[in-house]
Amino acid sequence: GSEAASEQGQEEEVEDRLKEHMDNLLDKSAKARQAALQSLRLALSSKTLSEFLLERRLTLTDSLEKCLKKGKGEEQALAGTVLTLLCLQMGSGPEGEEVFCNLKPLLVSILTDSTASPSARQSCATALGMCCYIAAADLE
Repeated sequence: GSEAASEQGQEEEVEDRLKEHMDNLLDKSAKARQAALQSLRLALSSKTLSEFLLERRLTLTDSLEKCLKKGKGEEQALAGTVLTLLCLQMGSGPEGEEVFCNLKPLLVSILTDSTASPSARQSCATALGMCCYIAAADLE
């Protein structure tokens, strides 16, 4: 009984921190957004959170889109990595495809932008390849 309650409490604490990180993606400060992206990258790469993310995928996708559009260099690179992890968590179903389809044009745009930083372009290329492999229903 108490072990299950303790586990439930830990899970809620993790989810509260994730919600906070997602809110911080919209911060005015680039440093705060980068810190939030790094925290999300760590969380998404260390734990399966598909149920939590399923309900919040559109919010997170919108926030990542803003980071990719308005951010520079490191922020764009981190956003690309978080997007890749989000696609991995969503899987090959319609949810993963929806995330990929929403951000694909932006990823291609950054990838082909010769003025974008090499790390941002590389991260967007990886995100494009991985998300396409995992979530693209259209074989083209």
